[in-house]
Amino acid sequence: MSKFGLPEKQGLYDPSNEHDACGVGFICQMKGKRAHEIIGQALTVLVNMDHRGACGCETNTGDGAGILIQVPHKFLQKATASLGFTLPEAGRYGLGMAYLSPNPHVRKASEALFEQVAAEIGLSVLGWRDVPTDNSSLGKTALASEPFMRQVFVDRPADCTDDLAFERQLFILRKISYFRIRNGKIDDHWYCSSLSARTAIYKGMLMPEQVGKYFLDLQDPDMDTALALVHSRFSTNTFPSWERAHPFRYIAHNGEINTLRGNVNWMNARQPLLESPLFGDAIKKIQPIVNEDGSDSAKFDNVFELLVMGGRSLPHAMMMMIPEPWSGHESMSDEKKAFYQFHSCLMEPWDGPASVAFTDGTMIGATLDRNGLRPSRYYVTKDDYVIMASEAGVLPIPPENIASKGRLQPGRMFLVDMTEGRIVADEEIKQRIASEQPYRQWLDENLIKLADVQAAPAVPKTDLATITQRQHAFGYTFEDQRKILLPMAKDGVEATGAMGTDIPLAVLSNKSKLLYDYFKQLFAQVTNPPIDCIREEIVTSSVTTIGPERNLLDPQPESAYLIELQTPILSNEELAKLKHVAQGEFRSVTLPILFDPAKGTKGLEQAFDELCRQASLQIDAGMNILILSDRGVDDNHAAMPALLAVSGLHHFLIREGKRTKVGLVLESGEPREVHHFCTLVGYGCAAINPYLAFETLEEMIAQGLLVGVDHYTACKNFIKSATKGIVKVASKIGISTIQSYLGAQIFECVGLQQKVVDRFFTGTATRIEGSDLEAITTEALERHQRAYSEQSGRTEPLEVGGDYQWRSEGEAHLFSPQVIHSLQSAVRSGNYKTFKTYSSLVNEQDKQRFTLRGMLDFKTRTPIPIEEVESEEAILKRFKSGAMSYGSISGEAHEALAIAMNRVGGKSNTGEGGEDPERYTWTNEKGDSKNSAIKQVASGRFGVTSLYLTQARELQIKLAQGAKPGEGGQLPGGKVYPWIAKTRHSTPGVGLISPPPHHDIYSIEDLAELIHDLKNANRAARVSVKLVSEVGVGTIAAGVAKAHADVVLISGFDGGTGASPQTSIKHAGLPWELGLAETHQTLVLNNLRSRIAVETDGQLKTGRDVVIAALLGAEEFGFATAPLVSLGCIMMRVCHLNTCPVGVATQDPELRKKFTGDPEHAVNFMKFIAQEVREIMAELGFRKLTDMVGRTDVLEPKKAVDHWKAKGIDLSKILYSPNVGPEVGRYCTETQDHGLEKSLDLTTLLDLCKPAIENGEKVSIKLPIKNTDRVVGTILGNEITKRHWNGLPDDTVQMHFRGSAGQSIGAFIPKGITIEVEGDANDYVGKGLSGGRIAIYPDAKATFAAEDNIIIGNVALYGATSGELFVRGVAGERFAVRNSGVHAVVEGIGDHGCEYMTGGKVVVLGTTGRNFAAGMSGGVAYIYDEKGDFATRCNKAMVDLETVDEDDAEVLRALIQKHADITLSKKANAILADWKNAVAKFVRVMPRDYKRVLQAIAKAEADGLSGDDALNAAFEANAKDVARLGGG
Repeated sequence: MSKFGLPEKQGLYDPSNEHDACGVGFICQMKGKRAHEIIGQALTVLVNMDHRGACGCETNTGDGAGILIQVPHKFLQKATASLGFTLPEAGRYGLGMAYLSPNPHVRKASEALFEQVAAEIGLSVLGWRDVPTDNSSLGKTALASEPFMRQVFVDRPADCTDDLAFERQLFILRKISYFRIRNGKIDDHWYCSSLSARTAIYKGMLMPEQVGKYFLDLQDPDMDTALALVHSRFSTNTFPSWERAHPFRYIAHNGEINTLRGNVNWMNARQPLLESPLFGDAIKKIQPIVNEDGSDSAKFDNVFELLVMGGRSLPHAMMMMIPEPWSGHESMSDEKKAFYQFHSCLMEPWDGPASVAFTDGTMIGATLDRNGLRPSRYYVTKDDYVIMASEAGVLPIPPENIASKGRLQPGRMFLVDMTEGRIVADEEIKQRIASEQPYRQWLDENLIKLADVQAAPAVPKTDLATITQRQHAFGYTFEDQRKILLPMAKDGVEATGAMGTDIPLAVLSNKSKLLYDYFKQLFAQVTNPPIDCIREEIVTSSVTTIGPERNLLDPQPESAYLIELQTPILSNEELAKLKHVAQGEFRSVTLPILFDPAKGTKGLEQAFDELCRQASLQIDAGMNILILSDRGVDDNHAAMPALLAVSGLHHFLIREGKRTKVGLVLESGEPREVHHFCTLVGYGCAAINPYLAFETLEEMIAQGLLVGVDHYTACKNFIKSATKGIVKVASKIGISTIQSYLGAQIFECVGLQQKVVDRFFTGTATRIEGSDLEAITTEALERHQRAYSEQSGRTEPLEVGGDYQWRSEGEAHLFSPQVIHSLQSAVRSGNYKTFKTYSSLVNEQDKQRFTLRGMLDFKTRTPIPIEEVESEEAILKRFKSGAMSYGSISGEAHEALAIAMNRVGGKSNTGEGGEDPERYTWTNEKGDSKNSAIKQVASGRFGVTSLYLTQARELQIKLAQGAKPGEGGQLPGGKVYPWIAKTRHSTPGVGLISPPPHHDIYSIEDLAELIHDLKNANRAARVSVKLVSEVGVGTIAAGVAKAHADVVLISGFDGGTGASPQTSIKHAGLPWELGLAETHQTLVLNNLRSRIAVETDGQLKTGRDVVIAALLGAEEFGFATAPLVSLGCIMMRVCHLNTCPVGVATQDPELRKKFTGDPEHAVNFMKFIAQEVREIMAELGFRKLTDMVGRTDVLEPKKAVDHWKAKGIDLSKILYSPNVGPEVGRYCTETQDHGLEKSLDLTTLLDLCKPAIENGEKVSIKLPIKNTDRVVGTILGNEITKRHWNGLPDDTVQMHFRGSAGQSIGAFIPKGITIEVEGDANDYVGKGLSGGRIAIYPDAKATFAAEDNIIIGNVALYGATSGELFVRGVAGERFAVRNSGVHAVVEGIGDHGCEYMTGGKVVVLGTTGRNFAAGMSGGVAYIYDEKGDFATRCNKAMVDLETVDEDDAEVLRALIQKHADITLSKKANAILADWKNAVAKFVRVMPRDYKRVLQAIAKAEADGLSGDDALNAAFEANAKDVARLGGG
């Protein structure tokens, strides 16, 4: 075990990939009155959020929980009375809460050293006290790593009059003692959870209910405090870690910091510049500031603490680290914008979903990330208590005692100042801090916009005579021009493609590849969400700055002395400005990144060393902008790979302590597509001038390849699409600003040697080794020689490329025409011999290697007769077809796959487009079924109804897809035919968007909730979670197992049938071999492997692929592309254009007639695979497939690989097998405990509702409800749906609950169920509502005004399809996202309301948050706009704002009347009483595409058509309308 209790790095497992999420809360007495009860109440809050934490393989070992309180002076006086020392008065001593070794000799040494360090810095230790603990309730994992706990008391020097100065001394003592004791290897348990005169932290590797039992001090009545901050952890691992429990010294954090790598790199780079009179010489002794072994929250706390100790207030430091999205804010004051802009010059944001509670013992507050991605609810009571937590209702409070109910809002802060005895509003805190300095003046005097920099005397011109030669030198191909540059320059959009990728990895390719191709983008899945940079553009920013940074601890007006860039992509004119910059103190120098090709690798190394030497000298000479340039390539000068030069120099300067003194700019002919720019920015390059791309555009215009735009516009479009592309790639990992993405290194290398990475790309994962510097140089020189060798006449045309589509002389493809032909011949003729020809073409990768599995061989073993191997039928049950939606592929192809998989006993997958209910009962004379066994639940939630869920054998949550992980999808309006619209519950002809994130999964505990919701919706179905292979996916899979999923699917990056940006198809995600092996190893290490089935997919084509997948750890297998090919697909890769010539991937009725596939073809394919699997099993001596799972000892790397790049590959980490005991399972043998038997539905509701379920009789129920009662009504709904497919008559079951409802109340409930809650509710109210009715209103005894208070949480009605919701009060963020049919009335909502809505009606009788109606393509919303300012908060990209006409007024009035009748709403009654005046204040929000289709339907009906005929006619008419927004 390492010092943190996490296992050492081994195989593909790396402890640095661990994540955690959690429940956080606090209680505080606003006037500062201390009481013992506050501790008990805080511990109750902790226990009531228990479902947000987690347990691993032991039910009595938690992931960590703790409590932070004020120093309990009265108690400590009593507790130390008999210990031989007397405590001075409160505040005159510091209390340390220390973890020490259980070994008394080690403890003694630690304590002596601590006292010595204290003496060295002028402090004295008064004494020590053992902390009494009771570990009888702990699990063995927690016990095995339990530290010995002691308190240490440090005297405050008499001359220390300032409280903060004493805190700073204690901070210095804690940091230095940690370095000397822990890092000095004296005591590997040593850790001070707190050392302060104000606060004390009791925490450990505990479950929430163990905290009060374990720490006996907490039970003492003299133990008192006026505030208590609590936290429980849900870690993705199950390894013991006492100190990773929260709270930390100043914060408790629920969230994930996506920019962490970059934040830490920049913090390390800033350290040499840190100085402050407050610290004096000690500033050097407390470095490194960031503890590299800490979790992301601990690292955040390290920097936050430095800023506070450096003299900033808590809110000020928090505003710096988690700023609001200020740049595009329509209503923020200029002072506040100036504050944020100035501080962005000092440091980049720590970006990611976060609810952070913070305290220094005198004030306590909380803040939320800019996107509002974490729930935080609070109550204020009439007796001055404030209770804030991740959920409402965590502490029972009489309704009549509640003064108000609120929530934290995106980017907003909430602060209780106990010295002033009040809550300080966000606006007041921030305005006060923003007005402390004249920030706007400082910016105006110092920050320079690039547009205002003086133009250069000359700009380089295009040299068309040498352009082809230079294009050769930088590896340009004809495909680059046609497929990548053309759409970027012509339309300002990224290139799209389809059908995944089947070319070799860069390290296996026989061709020369650019260095960028070795880097794979990382993306968000589960532990944090990707951001929707299109619909939620208000939180993104492409602005960066360039120039030298200054001392973080001493902000001066000159700290803003930088040049501001609107985008990191520079035109030639802009770069020329920087080259000749002569404004103020800016000085730039251009350094060449060329080397002598004759000297080979040595030449490149020498040139790089010289670059570093020159850069260092130039910085010393006062240069603050370094421009790296590869202009001047000729016979004797080759270009270094630009990424190598940029990143290598960036890391060299960090190591030298000079990085923040300079801005890096690149002038290069090499980068030309989005991924190139992303890697350059990600490795520290602030600005890039891709001069050859601009020249190529000019040449393309001259050649007639690029028409309809002039050169200036083409370059402008190119820069626009490249910038949008970088923002999009950053948003896939959940980063919203390019400033935070700069230097964040969010990539993994595939195929580079560790020593190359350590030197040039420090801190990046590279797990299979591969090319060394020599191979990289060889690739660069191959391109250079193509351009400048004597033989290849210098004007040869560009190579074709062939990366994106097969070309005979281009890059190799696994699915070549020959392979496709042999597979189709085999499955059509049913000939196994022909299939063996196909499989040998795929399997034998000797001349051209494609995949990692192609680099593996089976060891020779004793074979067995094939008769002893388990049957074909048993193996086929483990096969699944891929998730291809009805909408992306034709009905014929979709149904053929379902029939085939049902015939062989496997499972087909609906994909994310829903399924026609007629398929559930269809059959024929062969007894076939078209019902897909796996029903997918994706972010669009299309057609996810109670009935759909009830008809599944497996429910799959698609968190990411191989072709475009981290991105959503789009079905253009032209493909939304009436029959597609029907299954997706949308409108024909109106485009559909599935968002990048699941809006109900922003963290691991959210995923646990959705798994729980789905299990309630169909107890008989397994719940599976689909992830995509990337570094750290194993840790995420461990979290998925702890979240009680039954199956985890690890997809390779190379699959994917749908339309997707080429950047994602090629450069995001990893081969499944890496992800699968990491997942299996991590689950085994965690002893979680036996709890969950592991599946893999991604270009599985043969029996050999299946066997290797099993040996690496899978027991189930998915196939998508190959079955499609067996049904006739010929890999034209035009799926996204609706022009598929064989009727597979199109909705066009004419093209669908060309479909020739037969279910029998797919059946043959599956049977042939199973047959080949059995043959290999016999050869290897395995009788059952489960015997093979994880048996990597049967595999070995291919011998004698002499490939110039691949020879350096090391697959030992993939083949690693963790050393664990025989009690640890290697495949799934247990069923997950979903905890359903404790649910309100099973314990109470089903019995009470039996008459309704069985006979449709009316039932009425009244019950109390608590926040721990989650998903209430869903099991009942499932039972009703099983018997009554269309639900029951309205109000058959009426349930009235009183209290605070837990998450997901009324999820998926069908027609006939009515739920009323008198009280309030948490997140996900009415998720997937399928016809039921929900009403939520305050308790009758409550005295607050409902319309001004928060009554329900975030993301209500997500993916709801029909029914009604009435909320008397205000809802949180993202109300009615993807609503496609529910009628709802609410009295106010947060940001992003009605996002992606496609149907239904939403009435808001109050204000909305920002970005209302983003991506809203259907349905109608009515907003009561009393102040007349709604338009500023509405996203009008797809909607028009209209007045309410007479017909509408009737519908609207009826809905409001119903709301008033059910909830007794005062607001509704007031509006109805003054209806004539009130109706004029309503704004109707009408999606433009939707209105056009409704008009077309009305016209068709007026022409005498009805039903489907009218829909078809309207669709045809709309498809011809050029004004459509939906495209396509």
